[in-house]
Amino acid sequence: MRWLAALLVVGCLAAADSPFRVKYVASGAVYLDAGRDAGLAEGRRLTVKRLKPGEAELSASLVGEIVVTSVAASSAVCEIHSKKVDFEIGDLAFLSPQDAEMVRMLQASKNAHKYAQVVGFTEGDPIEEEARQYVPRPKLPEINRVRGTLGFEFNSIRDRDRNGFFNGAGPQSMQNGILLRADVTRINGSYWNLTGYWRGRFNSRTSGQQTLTDLLSRTYHIGMFYNNPQSKWVAGFGRLFVPYASSLNTIDGGYFGRRLNRIATAGIFAGSTPDPTAWNYDPRRQIAGAFTNFDAGSFENVRYTSTLGLAMTRLAWKAERQFAFFENGLFFKRYFSVYHNLEADQLVRGRLGNAEAGVVVSRSFLTARVQPHRIISFDLSHNYFRTVPTFDLRLLGTGLLDKLLFQGLSGGVRLDLPARISLYTNLGRSDRAGDARASWNRMYGLAFLNLLETGLRLDLRHSQFDSSFGRGRYDTVSLSRDIGERLRVDLQIGEQDFRSALTQQNRARFLNTTVDWFLLAHYYCGGGVTLYRGQVQNYDQIFFHLGYRF
Repeated sequence: MRWLAALLVVGCLAAADSPFRVKYVASGAVYLDAGRDAGLAEGRRLTVKRLKPGEAELSASLVGEIVVTSVAASSAVCEIHSKKVDFEIGDLAFLSPQDAEMVRMLQASKNAHKYAQVVGFTEGDPIEEEARQYVPRPKLPEINRVRGTLGFEFNSIRDRDRNGFFNGAGPQSMQNGILLRADVTRINGSYWNLTGYWRGRFNSRTSGQQTLTDLLSRTYHIGMFYNNPQSKWVAGFGRLFVPYASSLNTIDGGYFGRRLNRIATAGIFAGSTPDPTAWNYDPRRQIAGAFTNFDAGSFENVRYTSTLGLAMTRLAWKAERQFAFFENGLFFKRYFSVYHNLEADQLVRGRLGNAEAGVVVSRSFLTARVQPHRIISFDLSHNYFRTVPTFDLRLLGTGLLDKLLFQGLSGGVRLDLPARISLYTNLGRSDRAGDARASWNRMYGLAFLNLLETGLRLDLRHSQFDSSFGRGRYDTVSLSRDIGERLRVDLQIGEQDFRSALTQQNRARFLNTTVDWFLLAHYYCGGGVTLYRGQVQNYDQIFFHLGYRF
């Protein structure tokens, strides 16, 4: 039986090179005596020739060209594409060399699971993709790709009094924790991915406030995401931004959506609000809502994205807000971008102290950026809050809160100079309804990406702000250096002076230094020291970490 099957395969391959005969001619159409069983398919292009009895095939005269429009098992209907003379019954139709090769490949692939063979093909044809399914292919590189870092940390924090002496009655702690950075794609061959950064702590703090390091540790993002280009469903859960509504800040929860068509996606989300850099931060808040997103264009040209949705929040499981949110963005390569987000509340008189009812704008942020040349860019922003922001004030010196420090119109410029030097500034005029006077806010910065060709990166920043909830300034100096490919050193020194009725922690100085050393290809260790001196809180922190890169 094997020799019979082999003969059948050889016969099919030979048939791909054999001409087909015209069995009927109609007005504008030609019928062939072969169809799907012979490898013909819609769209195939054939050349029709006429051969006189006794002549060699090379001497055949050209009649015209036809294109297959309909196929049955043993016949095909073709549209006349061009002709030199009228078609006649008995004319011969020849496939183009490319189509003949595809027919040979398809016929051979039907027995590929039983008989050894070599199949050659390019890309892009549906019949070719069908044949490709029979050919074993290596696993895609992104399937089960695992990259990241797993580390263990140790921290010791000791409180000091205002005179700089250790205070045995103050908060003392010994902290042990785990750190994870992960980029795991196509888990177990699926379309689930694990991406982000997570830091967990097991604290033995006896009393007292959280440290600056603790607050920064809570700004991490990590989550599981489902992204299948062939599926209409999208999903994600963890500590993350809802990708279609990033203005809602970080949530501990998840989202679930469905692609309605090529540009529209609708979904729902729910979770808590753990990020201390959010303008309306409160760890007791829960949020849930629904959204619809429209996204069109490409990053290489013009791109537009728009999201609208409804959400409600609860504070300590008691009803708080009902609001609509809108996000819109328009982007053109690197030259121009504009982004706006807005939240509008439905107020209920008497709830949470509201003295009015109706729809009001509670939050609005607009920013536009123009970069006419790679060395210079301009930014323009407008910020508005209906209520006083509730972010954690101890994060002022980190730069994470810059856009929340005032209301009104601001503008900035960044200039990249030769020798890898950058100048940047931002000026704004804060003007909130109810303020006794408008106030100016200023931020200046100077960065050396390669200071005096030493490999050092130096960043100097000064900021002054004045707003309805407080005024003050902060100054920071950051210095970092990569020594070879295995050692990195970071140093940050800063001072902040904040005057507000919302806190007693007015003036503080801090120093933070970190060293990371990659011992071998996959192992690293590091450590650092943090010194924090404030009017209310003073502490020293020493930390050490050991990790494995995979």
